[in-house]
Amino acid sequence: MIEVKDLVKQYGATTAVKGLSFTIENGKIYGLLGPNGAGKSTTMNIITGCLAATSGQVVIDGFDIFEQPSEAKKHIGYLPEQPPVYGEMTPKEYLSFVGEAKGLRGEELRRGVEKVMDLTGIVGMKNRLIRNLSKGYKQRVGLAQAILGDPETIILDEPTVGLDPKQIIEIRDLIRSLGKDHTVVLSSHILSEVSAVCDYILIISDGRLVAGDTPENLSAYMNGQNTVELKTRASEEQVQTVLSGIGGIREANVKASDEKGVLSLSITSEGETDLREPLFYAFAEAKCPILEMVHTSLSLEDIFLRLTDGSEDEADGSDLASESEEEEIPYQSQFTASSEEESEEENEEKEEK
Repeated sequence: MIEVKDLVKQYGATTAVKGLSFTIENGKIYGLLGPNGAGKSTTMNIITGCLAATSGQVVIDGFDIFEQPSEAKKHIGYLPEQPPVYGEMTPKEYLSFVGEAKGLRGEELRRGVEKVMDLTGIVGMKNRLIRNLSKGYKQRVGLAQAILGDPETIILDEPTVGLDPKQIIEIRDLIRSLGKDHTVVLSSHILSEVSAVCDYILIISDGRLVAGDTPENLSAYMNGQNTVELKTRASEEQVQTVLSGIGGIREANVKASDEKGVLSLSITSEGETDLREPLFYAFAEAKCPILEMVHTSLSLEDIFLRLTDGSEDEADGSDLASESEEEEIPYQSQFTASSEEESEEENEEKEEK
């Protein structure tokens, strides 16, 4: 279990995380969802002990990440947005190195490395140089190091960013598989990514938690705000008169349609009011024929956009981190990302000789 309480992170005058609180229960896949700049990566870095918080508390399975970092980190595996791999090593060499850094030795280390290579599907690539692997396989190697040592919780920051559609599907399947035996927390700004694999969604906007529930319950929560789209042959005055006599309307937008003399209406209800019947009878009584009527409920995409409206322009402060390097808490050496930038397409077919 991870408990986050009143988390705040400031970079000078910029507040990236603003009093964030939530609980991660064991045995589920959680999605930390928000637009770019919402504070997701900052939150991930604080939870994993890679970044100091300005204030607040993070407790992992009973251990405070700030006061008992060594004990707390034994319970988590972390994959940053950039896989922390070394291009000059093979996956087998790299994972053996990571395993030793995590305290594994001898037969336990050998079995652990073989197990995670098998789980992540990289056995066939174990003797290639990592720099010659595709981005998808590098991501798999990053996942393998995160689950090495069998931590209770796996934390993944934007695990499918930059992957092609086939690689995304493969990583999603792998995350679902990991969720059978681990608690998984992943961050993403892509709604389909989170809704496809997560049991529970936490929506962050401008450094604050704005919603948290299952995908189904989030839809049900906003389901009361149903929308009726209709076209009627009437004047604006007639429409305003009709709508003023109907209760349960939260919002109504009226505009001219492409057809002469026809208006298009978008009417949103309050609560769980179904407006179709009262609208039909009211327009009929006013002798304003309804030419078309469509009833829709908000999708998860609509919910996400409404809850995070306007937050895309907010910075999460991650670009300011270099100004506050003294606040960084070193994690473990295997989480230092490689700086190698060799072309993947040119090197993909090369093998370690």
